[in-house]
Formats: sequence, structure tokens, C-alpha cells
Amino acid sequence: QVQMVESGGGLVQPGGSLQLSCTASERTFSAYNIGWFRQAPGKEREFVTAISWSSDSTVYADSVKGRFTISRDNTRSTVYLQMNSLKPEDTAVYYCAAERVPYGPIDSGPTAYGSWGQGTQVTGSE
Repeated sequence: QVQMVESGGGLVQPGGSLQLSCTASERTFSAYNIGWFRQAPGKEREFVTAISWSSDSTVYADSVKGRFTISRDNTRSTVYLQMNSLKPEDTAVYYCAAERVPYGPIDSGPTAYGSWGQGTQVTGSE
């Protein structure tokens, strides 16, 4: 099973930017779609974005479209989440995860993902 480690979280003012990274431990990383999810206090974990194993397809939640960009570098086994124009409501713990099934279409449901990182905190200050 692919192990994922997130980094790059922090405190940011409204309108600011952050880049999160998600690095995998396995060389088979390149076979899997990778997603970012987030969970705010007292709320359910929600889908943010995902990128296909080949990088030719991405999906975004409406709440982040036009502000967030997902990308991947399979040579580094790393997926990036560039977050611009951050809002206080973006405050959450952000998790990356790999889909259970390799080489499939992107799935935005959390149950499709079987390898989760420990999360990184993003806090938008008022």
C-alpha cells in the first residue's frame, strides 16, 4: 500500500497563497490517481481536487475552482496543491490520498481512496 506524507501547511492571511506537497513512499505511485481532501472542525471530510495517474485529467470541487491547482511529478513521487486567493473558509486539515485501484478514472468519493496521509493544517487568519 502506498504511504503518503503531506507538508506545506501553515497560517496565511486572506488572499494569500500556500503550496502543499504530498510525497509517496512507493515507486508504484505513478499508477494511482491522487486526491486532496480537507476536514474542518466539526465538519465531514470533503473532496477538494484529484489528478489522474497520467496527469491528463483533473477534477476540482466548485468551492476551489479557479483558485487551487493540482499537479504531480511522478519522477519525484509527489503531488502538489497550489492554493491561491485563500479564504478563511479554506481553514482545515488537508489530506492527500491514493485511490485503491490503479489506472482507473478519477473518483471523488473518499471510500475510493485507501492510502491516506496524516494531514497538514492550513489556517486562514481573519
